[in-house]
Amino acid sequence: MYKVSLITIFFLGTISPVCAQRYVAENGFITFFSQAPVENIKADNNSVTSLFSADNGTIAFSVPIKEFQFEKKLMQEHFNDKYMESDRFPRSTFAGKVTGYSLSSPGLQSVRAKGKLTIRGTVKEIDVPGTLEVKNGSIIIKTKFKVVNKDYGIVIPQILWKNVSEEIEITINMTYKPQ
Repeated sequence: MYKVSLITIFFLGTISPVCAQRYVAENGFITFFSQAPVENIKADNNSVTSLFSADNGTIAFSVPIKEFQFEKKLMQEHFNDKYMESDRFPRSTFAGKVTGYSLSSPGLQSVRAKGKLTIRGTVKEIDVPGTLEVKNGSIIIKTKFKVVNKDYGIVIPQILWKNVSEEIEITINMTYKPQ
């Protein structure tokens, strides 16, 4: 999986011409949230890397699973060992394209990202709304969307169905700097 994400990022870097507008986010932020009757679960990850080619909208993410931080250590252990199998699947990735923006337009713009999201080795095509803002030479991309656990092979034991929601809300906030 790690090799796949490196290949994706390398490929992204080679498809753009030398004068392309390439941006990198080295410490991107992703949060996931599960609202359930017994207990809400939230985890943050500040170790996300991403490349964005502004001339054609190509984008790629690499998310190290073990970097998600939970309020409770036991939740983090269960997340890594039982649900995400992070030793076996150490990264999640996204490779796709952002559409609906203009770098010359000031202010917040509504955009869409369409591409392949890989979680636990399962690849699904997604299409999510978001925003893009050009600010002080940087590009800020934000989105919020939901993923369904079973779509990615994440099985919640019947005994815990009240503890973990079937849908997980993902929030992404990336600030890209020129490369």
